[in-house]
Amino acid sequence: DWYRARCARLHERAARSQEAVRASRREAGECRRQLQARLVEMESLRGAHQSLERQLQELEERHNAEAAGLQDTIGQLEDDLRNTKNEMARHLREYQDLLNVKMALDIEIAAYRKLLEGEENLFNLGSVGLPSLSSLPSPTYSFQPRSFSSST
Repeated sequence: DWYRARCARLHERAARSQEAVRASRREAGECRRQLQARLVEMESLRGAHQSLERQLQELEERHNAEAAGLQDTIGQLEDDLRNTKNEMARHLREYQDLLNVKMALDIEIAAYRKLLEGEENLFNLGSVGLPSLSSLPSPTYSFQPRSFSSST
């Protein structure tokens, strides 16, 4: 009886231990499956991370290329603006020179006009006493343009 009771207890203890071992094995298997799933997920995330890093690198390179292109365009536009300003300044100087020439010509024309009016008045005053001179043809004046050279 004692032997049987002892064997029964040992069988019972062995069954419990065997059940505990099975439970531990199931738990270890579950942990291995979870570990595998986490490793696969981690590799997937690592691949996605690398892909995003490559995309970011490509976007930065493209952005830098566009920024360099825009800087070149800005430089060209600034050069064009500078050239246009210089050309406008040159045109303004030429216009000023022409305006000065026009004003000088206007002054000269006004002086000649006064001289002509003075001669006409003198001639009209003198023709009152001299009827034979009134039959002379009236003088004609011709305009001969001067050529002005500009320093520009």
